[in-house]
Amino acid sequence: MAKITKVSPLAPERFPDLPAIAGVSFATAAAGVKYAGRTDVMLAALCEGTNIAGVFTRSSTRSAAVLDCQEKIGAEAKGGAAILVNSGNSNAFTGAVGRESVAAVSAATAKALGLSEARVFTSSTGVIGERLPHDKIIGTLDGLKDGLSEASIAEAAKAIMTTDTFPKGASASYEVNGKTVSIAGIAKGSGMIAPDMATMLVYIFTDASMNQPDLQVMLSELTGPTFNSITVDSDTSTSDTLLLCATGKSGVSVARDDAAFKAALHKVMLDLAHQVVKDGEGATKFVEIRVSGAQDDSEAHTHALSIANSPLVKTAIAGEDPNWGRIVMAIGKSGAYADRDKLSIWFGNVLVARDGWVNPDYHEEDAADLMKKSEILIKIDLGLGAGASTVWTCDLTHGYIEINADYRS
Repeated sequence: MAKITKVSPLAPERFPDLPAIAGVSFATAAAGVKYAGRTDVMLAALCEGTNIAGVFTRSSTRSAAVLDCQEKIGAEAKGGAAILVNSGNSNAFTGAVGRESVAAVSAATAKALGLSEARVFTSSTGVIGERLPHDKIIGTLDGLKDGLSEASIAEAAKAIMTTDTFPKGASASYEVNGKTVSIAGIAKGSGMIAPDMATMLVYIFTDASMNQPDLQVMLSELTGPTFNSITVDSDTSTSDTLLLCATGKSGVSVARDDAAFKAALHKVMLDLAHQVVKDGEGATKFVEIRVSGAQDDSEAHTHALSIANSPLVKTAIAGEDPNWGRIVMAIGKSGAYADRDKLSIWFGNVLVARDGWVNPDYHEEDAADLMKKSEILIKIDLGLGAGASTVWTCDLTHGYIEINADYRS
C-alpha cells in the first residue's frame, strides 16, 4: 500500500463523538485482504424495517459490488439488513469472478445474520484488477457477528480506510415534540475523488422513519451540493457508494419535504465531503471555489469544476502563488459560456481583476498573504446572470505523486 507516514495537516483534531443510532450496530475484523496489522473489514447490522437509499458512481467500469448494490436498492424492507465493507481490494475489473465473490460474501453474510441475500449490501475499495480473496472475508463473519456493538462506529470508520490518513465521521441531531432525531455518518476517501455521483465510500445512519422512495429523493437532491461538489484529482472511482439507512427507532416519521431533517442530513453530508477533500492525497490547502453570475447553475458548476480540477491552478495554490491568470485560463477552457470583459476574480476579499482586466488597486502582496493560509477562498463573478455554484478542492503537491507511485507496493 501507499506508505502514509503522517496525518493530513488539514485533519480535525480527533474523531468526533458520534451518537449511537438505535437499530444499527458495528463490528470490524482484520481479514488480511491486503493490509497487515490493521482491521480491513467492517460490518454494519441494521434492524428489521430499515429503509436504505443509495447513490453510486456513474463509471462505466464500476465494480461488481456497486452493480449488485444498484440492483438491490429499492427492495421492500423485509427483515433486517447488513452492510459489509472490505478495504485493500476494490473487486473492480475482475469479470465473472468479481460477481462470484460478491455473491459468495452476500450469501455467507445473510446466513450468518439470518437475513435475505437481497438485504445484504457489500462494498470493496482498494486496488483495481485483482481478484478479491473473499474466503478471508467470509472467515471473519462469526467474529464480526459476536462483536456487534452500537458503540463501534469509530472502529468502523478506521476499517474502511485505504490511503486515508484519518477516519472520517460526522453527526447531527434535533428535537421533535420531545423526541431526538439523530444522524451519524462515516466516510473514506483521499484520492480518485471527483464528482460523478457522490464519493468514495460513505455510510450514513439515522433513527428517523422515512419510506424508501422519499429517502432516495432526499439523498439524491443533497448529493449535488455536497459529494458532487468536491474534487481532489478529477478521477472518478469505480467503487463510489453512498448508502443512507433509516431505522425508524426514534419514533419520528419524516417526509421528503421535512426541512429540519433535510438541514441536518445536509450538514452531515457536507461535513463528510469536506473531510474527504481535507484528506486529499498530499493536500496542504483546503480550497473553496465560489462562482456566481453565470447564465445558470449548471454553467457555474462547470466553471467551478474546471478551476478546481486544473493542475496549474492547484499547483499554484500549493506554491502559495496568487496566479490569477490560471483562473482565467480555467474559465476559458471549461466549455461553459463566459465573457472575458465581464469577469471579476477575488482571492478571499482581495479583488484581483474586474471587467476583464486587472484591478488597478490590486497589490499582489495582499493576495500572497492570503495564499499562505490553510483554507483559501477563490471567488469568480461572470457578470452574466443568476447562476451560482460552490465547489471544494485541495492543492496538488509532490505528496500526491509519492502516494500514488507507491500505491500497489
